[in-house]
Amino acid sequence: MADWATISALATAGGTLVLAAATFASVRSSNRAARVAEQSLLVGLRPLLVPSRIDDPPQKIGFADAKWMHVPGGGGAAEANDEAVYLAMGLRNVGSGIAVLHGWWFDPERILGRGDHAPLDEFTRLTRDLYVPAGDIGFWQGTFRDPASSAFIAAKEAIDARKPVTVEVLYGDYEGGQRVVSRFVLAPRDDGAWIAGASRHWNVDRSDPR
Repeated sequence: MADWATISALATAGGTLVLAAATFASVRSSNRAARVAEQSLLVGLRPLLVPSRIDDPPQKIGFADAKWMHVPGGGGAAEANDEAVYLAMGLRNVGSGIAVLHGWWFDPERILGRGDHAPLDEFTRLTRDLYVPAGDIGFWQGTFRDPASSAFIAAKEAIDARKPVTVEVLYGDYEGGQRVVSRFVLAPRDDGAWIAGASRHWNVDRSDPR
């Protein structure tokens, strides 16, 4: 005679196994859908800064000591005196989310080659919040105000000699994530103005696509 208890147990076990497999597949599918939705949301918040275009309107940029500079589209500005070194650059956000600028790093020479960005703990924090809307223009600004510091001296010498300089800008989305370091070069023009160019971008909070 058939062992109905054994058959019943095997049937129950088989049903449980099928249910577990279906549940596992459903969970995997849900997790995959959640990851896709999260990635889509992050892409919608992600900024990417490049120099403003030449045909973008000029911007008037003010500093804490009532100093004002005019930055043309696609360009920057650099001035130095015995008390301060002023730097500014027009930016355009080609990403899909608002860019919130966090800090900057300066090198008195043009950095060539791939390399890596400066350590984050060496970036100077901005003294005010700067935002660049998605698909629109904005600016970055920085100053050196301690004439006795080596950074001030090096920056002033570079600006006075009209040498190309490097600026790295740290920024992210308005949620505080997806930080990026973008490297820019400010190069002097023959007419006395400065032109801005971008050379590299690094993802800080996620892997790079390279």
